Amino acid sequence: MIKVTRLDGKEYYINPHQIESIEKKPDTTLLMLSGKIMVIRESPEDVINRIIDYRKCIGGFKNEE
Repeated sequence: MIKVTRLDGKEYYINPHQIESIEKKPDTTLLMLSGKIMVIRESPEDVINRIIDYRKCIGGFKNEE
């Protein structure tokens, strides 16, 4: 799970494997596989780095270093 912050300041943990796409318009918008849309404070680059760190942590994707 990765931590993200909604625009209202609430922090959430989401499953990065459920993210379908990330857009910057101008706020970062996550489209989840469920169809849910989340607008967050973090930049797309921050989200991608958190996903990479998470995947390294679980040990399933060693080639992403």
